[in-house]
Amino acid sequence: MGFAVLHIQKPKGNDSGTTAHIERTVNPANADPERKHLNRELIKFPDGVETRTQAIEHRIENAGIKRKISHNQVRALQIMLSGTPEDMQRIVAEGRLDEWCDDNVKWLRDTFITDNLVSVVVHLDEKTPHIHATVVPIVTGERRKEREKKKRTEPEQDEPGKKKYRKKSADTVRLCADDVMTRENLKYFQDSYAEAMEKYGLQRGIKGSDARHISTPQYYRDLYVKNEDLKEDIEVLQERKEEAYHSMRDMYDRKRRSEGEVP
Repeated sequence: MGFAVLHIQKPKGNDSGTTAHIERTVNPANADPERKHLNRELIKFPDGVETRTQAIEHRIENAGIKRKISHNQVRALQIMLSGTPEDMQRIVAEGRLDEWCDDNVKWLRDTFITDNLVSVVVHLDEKTPHIHATVVPIVTGERRKEREKKKRTEPEQDEPGKKKYRKKSADTVRLCADDVMTRENLKYFQDSYAEAMEKYGLQRGIKGSDARHISTPQYYRDLYVKNEDLKEDIEVLQERKEEAYHSMRDMYDRKRRSEGEVP
């Protein structure tokens, strides 16, 4: 029984690199260009929206956020869904890929709110089928840090003459990735996703494992280094092959001369 793979992260800085990877405006080294046409978007964009980047901004602009969004705020969470390579190939061979995609979309909608789910793309041009989902972290209510602060302190009595500030509404709409990426939520995501994927023979990864995911850019940097090392190894092997050929040829010629076959 293989493992369900769920990787969720907050991108640092500009998210354009992820968009280029997902929309294949830049082809990764491990993708087959001849299979690029098999990749597809699993949900529809709103009217007038054509790209993932536009979909992110459209959600933010229409969410009802009153507070100004700073330039360094996380605008979208990156989610990658897949399974152990051998099991994903089995799912494809069994003709269940479309069913698997539908169940992934359902889990994403149920988990992150439909309106926050702005893009879901399945990639079939790489060795292992996988899904890239984009979630805009729109939340409502009081900030998590404020709630935790209140739990740690006793209620204070109003002091005479102390300036009072109007409390924010519990229905305030905010963009806040930290409120989505809590320790409790991350555990729940892994548990519930594994439950949804159990019908495909996929189980949850080991809880508390020391294994850590790497970012997509780091993955491709490591892949490039491995490819360069492989090229160097091939060149060395080719040189050794040629040396062995010439050595064998020389031994064969000396044998023929010793036997009087050649002058």
